[in-house]
Amino acid sequence: MVKNFTWSLKMLLKYSRTAFLITALFIPVNIGLRYLDIYLPSLVISEVTGGQTLSHSMLSVGIVMLLIMLGSVTVQALDHIRSAALRIYRLKITALVTQKRLSMFYQTYERKEIRDLASRAVIATQMWDGVQPLTDIVYSGFGMIENLLGYMLFGSVISLASPWLVPLLTIAPVVNILSVRAYNQWEYAHRSKMTDLNQKLGYVEELPDDFSAAKDIRIYSMASWLRECYHDLSRQRAKWDKITVRRLFLSRVADLIVILVRDGGAYALLIHMFYQGEISIDGFVLYFAAISCFASWIDGIISCWNTAHTISLKLCDLREFIDYPEYNGSGTAKAADHMDTAPEIEFRHVSFRYDGADQDTIHDLSLRIKSGEKLALVGLNGAGKTTLVKLLCGLYRPTSGEIFFNGTALADFRREDYYKLISPVFQEIRTAFFSLAETVSGQSTANTDLKKAERCMRQAGLGEKIDALPDGIHTKLNKKVHKNGTELSGGEAQKLMLARALYKDAPLLILDEPTAALDPIAESRIYTEFNAMAERRTALFISHRLASTSFCDRIILLENGCITEEGTHQELIAAGGTYKHLFDMQSFWYKEDVEGGEDR
Repeated sequence: MVKNFTWSLKMLLKYSRTAFLITALFIPVNIGLRYLDIYLPSLVISEVTGGQTLSHSMLSVGIVMLLIMLGSVTVQALDHIRSAALRIYRLKITALVTQKRLSMFYQTYERKEIRDLASRAVIATQMWDGVQPLTDIVYSGFGMIENLLGYMLFGSVISLASPWLVPLLTIAPVVNILSVRAYNQWEYAHRSKMTDLNQKLGYVEELPDDFSAAKDIRIYSMASWLRECYHDLSRQRAKWDKITVRRLFLSRVADLIVILVRDGGAYALLIHMFYQGEISIDGFVLYFAAISCFASWIDGIISCWNTAHTISLKLCDLREFIDYPEYNGSGTAKAADHMDTAPEIEFRHVSFRYDGADQDTIHDLSLRIKSGEKLALVGLNGAGKTTLVKLLCGLYRPTSGEIFFNGTALADFRREDYYKLISPVFQEIRTAFFSLAETVSGQSTANTDLKKAERCMRQAGLGEKIDALPDGIHTKLNKKVHKNGTELSGGEAQKLMLARALYKDAPLLILDEPTAALDPIAESRIYTEFNAMAERRTALFISHRLASTSFCDRIILLENGCITEEGTHQELIAAGGTYKHLFDMQSFWYKEDVEGGEDR
């Protein structure tokens, strides 16, 4: 907890000095106000019973009341400023988490336990059930300091009445600290279960709002099934909530018992002293109020401690995610040295195995792609094509072996620098709410070369589409966000991703099933334009449609993570191996059988 508070102070000083200074200023102001609050009634009684003149009493009381008023106004003003400053601080830390999620090494982020950790880190930056861990740790930490100082000041005051009051009021709350600590440790130990359950429930809640799933939900009558899933998950969540509330209630019962014993004993002692004549009436009022405030300082210490302990456990996830070690490469190689040449790619005895898998997906694969070569990679589902592409893109690291780019190992590039060298088009297509031009450039309109973006879109086959849109290349995607937005078909979205790859103009072009969603005419047009698209580049083309690979310089057949056949289309057909068998199966329904005067 101390480490997390220290970390928070460092982050505050780095991202919001204003919040740090104002929160620190609260300590003397609040303590001063609390002391004036208990001193004022005692002062009034002392002035009245001490035989002071009316003017003297009014002046003395008026000064204290003025100080209280100024202090209250100051506290309110500081609170507004601090809230705004802490809001900015929270947004900056949230940006750190978001940046980490966007930039974390893909192979690392793909692991479920890391994504769960990321979800808990996000929770630590948000408000949940009235708790905001990131800013509440600041309130609790500084509150702890304020309450400790108040404890010492007011303890000094009440010790003048009786030295037994301070230990009596101090020792009792230990029970509360232990009970709340036990609850916090239980909650922290079960956080993974809650994270998993919340993710599932959140997914089912959001699915009906997913426009892309709307047709399937209706056509296949999935609504009742989704409701059953939601009710089942809700029941599981409600069960955990009951257990949580029950444990929290028991810890709070202990707190109430402690308060009754502590405060009741202190007030009984004070009343006894007054009747014995050991303290005066104004002293009784002062000590009575001081005991109440002293008890509140102790409650504040306990509350801040318990809150800080609970929040600290959540901040552990936040800090662990932000500080999670990254793989970035050595950075000894520079992408700028390779931008102007079509690269040569070499896989040397590369193997890759997914976490928890029993066998390699890619096994001892060696492959050389020549500079400027157009290579096709084919194979059945599960052969390892997509995994090989992710390895080449630097999204995965080989389990063994090495990949070289123009003779330079991929590990020698920094990840962000190496990404500049590749223009991939993946199977999975996901667009956001940006304009067509912004989607193609991956940047804001101000930073986009609009002429180049339009040229790339037309080259990818989107000319008719952008001509038909009132706002052309500035048309926004996603109708849910933009009133005049557009929704792209699967084929149009695939063309847009191809235009994005062309806009990037990297020396290595990777097309993973780039025509899967295209109609035959659009597909034929892409093939016709392929040589122009791949000009001055080395290109890797992945496809299930074997007929579409004939324009490539060489074809590689991948089976079970190994290369089993390679050559040109004609050579592989002539060899009569697996490639020819797969080609014949695919082309069977396109061949005309004149026998019997019928078309097959």
